[in-house]
Amino acid sequence: MTSNDYIKQSLALHLFFARIMKEHSFFLEAAFTSKDQNLINQADAFRRAFDGLLTDAVSLSNGVVSQDVLSSGEVVTPYTMDAEQATIFFTGVAIPTSITQSAAGLAAGGAANNPALEQRVHQLNEDALKLVGGLIQLKISILTNVLSCKLFTMNYPLLIDHILREARLYQSMLQRLQSRTDVNLQREAFEQEAFWNRIMAEHMKFVRGLLDPTENDLIMTANEFGNQFDQLTAEARQAMDRTVPLSRVTSDSLQATKELKAFETAGVQGILECRIKSIIIPLLADHVLRESNHYIRLLDSFSRA
Repeated sequence: MTSNDYIKQSLALHLFFARIMKEHSFFLEAAFTSKDQNLINQADAFRRAFDGLLTDAVSLSNGVVSQDVLSSGEVVTPYTMDAEQATIFFTGVAIPTSITQSAAGLAAGGAANNPALEQRVHQLNEDALKLVGGLIQLKISILTNVLSCKLFTMNYPLLIDHILREARLYQSMLQRLQSRTDVNLQREAFEQEAFWNRIMAEHMKFVRGLLDPTENDLIMTANEFGNQFDQLTAEARQAMDRTVPLSRVTSDSLQATKELKAFETAGVQGILECRIKSIIIPLLADHVLRESNHYIRLLDSFSRA
């Protein structure tokens, strides 16, 4: 892996995943009951730590990251700032919107072969590995206690497992970067499509369960997307076994994710404008939209390969 690739891939990874991790920490924090103040404090500490990590990533990324990353909508969307402000209003948690403002103003850059920057990125990756490792352990502990009925949280057990898998993906990609391992793009496509199709299916299952029972049309649409992405997950796994062409799975996944993005965009707008009845926190609606945007960028890259 060249120095240029190492720097650009590392920073792009943090701009997306450090924000995802800080929001995971917030979702955990906001879902505990007052009895579990210790867990609230632990989750809040991780949220603040990832705020710091993301701040550092944003400051290092200006004039460095690729335009396709910045324009994808995976770093911020047009709704992220409003979603954060609404979430602050509803929860009282002090989410630093200045990070979002800075991320929205990032400029793209060309080659990055600066040894000093490379060293700073290397240290950022090491800091992230330590931080995400700690968050993984917290999520494992929470999930274990929920499944053994030793802990109650407003988060679905599947959601806790879901965010645990995302943290492990972030960790594995950081480990690959730190070992300067070249990516086998076809193998990467197999693994990423199987992973993200499952994630997309689960997003819609969460949405289905968090919508007000009177939102019948939206519930049915979310359920249909969940079933569609379950099928795409199965096809991606069949592609790994060479029983289905990967190109077909990529094409089908890209089309389905673009349709899902339109549904999620309407959902964010409807929640922010108080037109959708649900118990979906605004930041969660924007969170799943950013993950779809990230996946679309990956699928586009696989299609071109």
